[in-house]
Order: sequence, then C-alpha cells, then structure tokens
Amino acid sequence: MDFSQFNSAEQAHLTKAMEMKQMQDFMKLYSGLVERCFMSCANDFTSRALSSKEDACVNNCVDKFLKHSERVGARFAEFSGEMMNPGQKP
Repeated sequence: MDFSQFNSAEQAHLTKAMEMKQMQDFMKLYSGLVERCFMSCANDFTSRALSSKEDACVNNCVDKFLKHSERVGARFAEFSGEMMNPGQKP
C-alpha cells in the first residue's frame, strides 16, 4: 500500500492500524482453529493430559487446517495474478 501521500505521523498511524487489524485477524483465525480442534478432539475430561487418541486428532486437525490454508493462499495468489494480468496464459 502506498502511503507516500501522507505525512510521517499519518503514515505511522496507518501502519499501526494495519498491524492491529492483522493481529486481530490472526487471533480470530487462531481462536477459531483452537475451538474447532478442541470441540472435535477433546472428549475425555477425566485427565489433565490429552489421550493419545486426542493428541493424534489435534495433530490431524491442525495439519489439515494448515494444508487448507496453504492451498487457499496459493489459489488466491494465482487468482490475483490472473486479475493483474488478464489475458495471459501460464
């Protein structure tokens, strides 16, 4: 994003606002992942530790989420490239 039209104080303020928004988005994403995997995997509350079955479930849940995020990011990058260069074939 080009902030050159703003003075340094405005640039600093906009940068800080963008960083805050990114942190909020990350925390929302992380909280959603934790909730999704916890609700799917934590079944036995008689122990403080995860059972081996629960541990494997959490690992699989997080792994699938990360792979999904990577794939979505790659597709978004491809789509963005197509939008920026319409009519070009890969």
